[in-house]
Amino acid sequence: MTMAPARRHGTDLPSGTPGGNPAARPPVGAYPWAMAGAIAVAVCGAALSLNGVLRGWGWYWPVLTTVLVVSFTLAALRSLRAQPLLVTAGGFLSLGAILTLTFFRSSSFAGLVPTGGSFAELDRLVRRASETVLSETAPVAPNVGIVMITCAVLGLAVILVDALALPLGMPAATGVGLLAILVVPAMIKPQSVGFWGFAATVAGYLMILACSQYFAPDARLQTDAARSPGHLRRAVLTGSVALAATLVAPLAIPGFDQGTFPQGSRLNPWGTSTGLNPMITLGNSLRTPDGSGRITYATNAAAPLYLRSVTVDNFDGESWGPDDRDASRLPMGGRIDPGYTVLADEQLRLVTAIDAGSFNSPYLPAPYAPETVRGLSGRWTWDPATLSIKGSGTTTSRRQEYLVTSSVPKLTAALLDQSSAAVQGIPEDFTRIPGNVPDIVRATADTVAGTGTPYQKAMAIQKYLRSAAFTYSLQSPVQGGYDGNGLSVLADFLEQKSGYCIHYASAMAVMARLEGIPSRIAVGYAPGRLTGATVSVAGQGALPEYEVDARDAHAWPELYFQGLGWVPFEPTPSRGVVPEYATESSVSASPDALDNNQDLVPGATPAPVPAPSTTPLPAPGGGGGSADAGVQLLPWLLGAGGVLAVALLAAAPRMVRAGIRARRLRPQDPGKAVPMGWRELLDLGTDYGLPPGASETPRAYSARLRGTLLGDPEGVDRPAHQAAAALTEEFERHSYGRPPRTIPEQDTDDAKSRSARDRATAMAAEVGAVEETLRANAPLRQRLQAAWVPPSVMGGLGRFLAAPFRSTGRAIGRVLARTAKAAARSWPVPSRPGPRDGVHRRSGG
Repeated sequence: MTMAPARRHGTDLPSGTPGGNPAARPPVGAYPWAMAGAIAVAVCGAALSLNGVLRGWGWYWPVLTTVLVVSFTLAALRSLRAQPLLVTAGGFLSLGAILTLTFFRSSSFAGLVPTGGSFAELDRLVRRASETVLSETAPVAPNVGIVMITCAVLGLAVILVDALALPLGMPAATGVGLLAILVVPAMIKPQSVGFWGFAATVAGYLMILACSQYFAPDARLQTDAARSPGHLRRAVLTGSVALAATLVAPLAIPGFDQGTFPQGSRLNPWGTSTGLNPMITLGNSLRTPDGSGRITYATNAAAPLYLRSVTVDNFDGESWGPDDRDASRLPMGGRIDPGYTVLADEQLRLVTAIDAGSFNSPYLPAPYAPETVRGLSGRWTWDPATLSIKGSGTTTSRRQEYLVTSSVPKLTAALLDQSSAAVQGIPEDFTRIPGNVPDIVRATADTVAGTGTPYQKAMAIQKYLRSAAFTYSLQSPVQGGYDGNGLSVLADFLEQKSGYCIHYASAMAVMARLEGIPSRIAVGYAPGRLTGATVSVAGQGALPEYEVDARDAHAWPELYFQGLGWVPFEPTPSRGVVPEYATESSVSASPDALDNNQDLVPGATPAPVPAPSTTPLPAPGGGGGSADAGVQLLPWLLGAGGVLAVALLAAAPRMVRAGIRARRLRPQDPGKAVPMGWRELLDLGTDYGLPPGASETPRAYSARLRGTLLGDPEGVDRPAHQAAAALTEEFERHSYGRPPRTIPEQDTDDAKSRSARDRATAMAAEVGAVEETLRANAPLRQRLQAAWVPPSVMGGLGRFLAAPFRSTGRAIGRVLARTAKAAARSWPVPSRPGPRDGVHRRSGG
């Protein structure tokens, strides 16, 4: 008996002959484009809520462009029937291309391909964005770095939402990606997400659900199919439940402020905080002053005082920050010792009664240098290095009323000039110089400070910064993109010569360290205004009352002089008052400096007061946002991007599996449907814990699969048993049966195409029936593994990763074998006794 050779089903006609072309594939239709439009509406709608986190609307156009380019690139690739994994990869490439075109055009190749210069520029923008966010409260100035990061995160959100809606087939779960965007304004903006941003997000989400059900796409083909009113009704129901849960959640979850979500309820897990955050500069508070965080105090001093909250002394080159030194802090209770001896002939001892009011901060505002503090409630500690007073646990300054006794030496220029001894006993934190100081900062310090005593150098630096070459401006740093306190910002400030107190204080502190003078930045309030009232203090009588609020937020440098301690200076023109000991050699600011900036500080007139200026401080209870809670935009944006990236990585095995399945169940050549369907059946069995044996026949494996995983063959699982048997029979016929009969010439091309399509459609339906039963009979753990970590994919990945090692091992084995054989051949073999020359010799005589 002669066996016919195996023939591939459906290939009876040569491909080049008429009528032998594969059956035409069904059109993709409008589904990918409709879904792309719905995703773009949802993400762009969610981006609307970022207004208030980012100032103005100038950032929205690049965001809109990025979202549209990425979403419609995904749609275009899907309409070309690209595999799901390639579609996602195309989304990442389009995101990189549009970001390069928008932000790195000058340093890229052809405007789209990033180069080494583009990555250097990226690093600069990220650092600039970090400095801006660390130095501002919401709304943050949308400089190039902030906008670039926002576009990148929202582009990743588009890719995630698209992956959930299409290849993963979970359109309802797209709300997770949209929620990741809404979390940022929900936790930063005082007015929360806002009605219009929330409404646009909900509309886009409902459109995604509607598209996924209205077009009723085949999960295998992702092409248009008949509309289904039942599916549409379920989509509306799903969206309504999600919307209702969103509206009800604030009532059930602790941490939401009072109000109606999404307009008046802000997620605030840290509680209401309206005080000074030493990591946030004054820029936002000064640009949008509202008089919040009012503090009143009465003092026996001859002039109103500077109130300091905390010392900012830790400088790593990227930004200034406080070093709380929690391990070395001491509990309040006795006298506060400054830790150094003051050799001045005269000491001024002041008594100040302070009412912190609504100012809410872990740091306690007080005149420097405090000796005793009485009347506090809660637990407080003080730092021996800086004398800053900080609450422990939940203790804050809010509603605290206390009496501070402080002591300061009576300083003169002559006394400071004589203090030229080497500094001793000062922690390294106050002298540390970062290694990345820009050349312009070093050159300016060397040129300006010159030679002389530490006091003469300090006066030269202050004189330079208060000269007519510099102007006080709240807007120039924002417009120039250097609103912050890092070294790169400082370099830009020295070039532009325009900024506000944080820039001047940082510049003088850094240049003083470069000249060998220990320095730090004090954070608090400049002298305030008389209220017209008096406060009676025991032993002092009636003292005049002053007030300060967010408009008086200020930062100033303090320099250390041996024998005199920490001495404040005032380098900021038109803000604060230059101390008497620092005016003798200084040059006043340009006459019109204050006039040109009066509009920047509405209602505030610089009060004549000795001292310094303040740095980062959020307005308590003000519209500037709850910056005191430590909420920073950049970590949230990067965190959201990280969450999206992790989600995509976690979904990668499922996406790969979906792509393999789609390729098998919609083959380009319908004649290959049978072997591809059988391979899909094998992978389904592997995913549900039943891989085929190495020498197992198709019929044996099919019987084992049906007997183990498919349930009752006579009950509800009977269709799956029939489908598995049919798949097995088709595959055996395809592989081992007789060649199919030749199609008569009178059969039309349409008939042959229809037959091939019918076989492919039937095969896909049979595989679907088997999978449905496998899922229904498997335990939850097995279902999750098959869906998200399919062994058929992970096993292939393992083999792929191990292949180089196996090849290397085989190559090494072959080399060792050849070496052993060569060594064996070259090894001398001892001669055997016996006739070698044909002559037998006899031994003996």
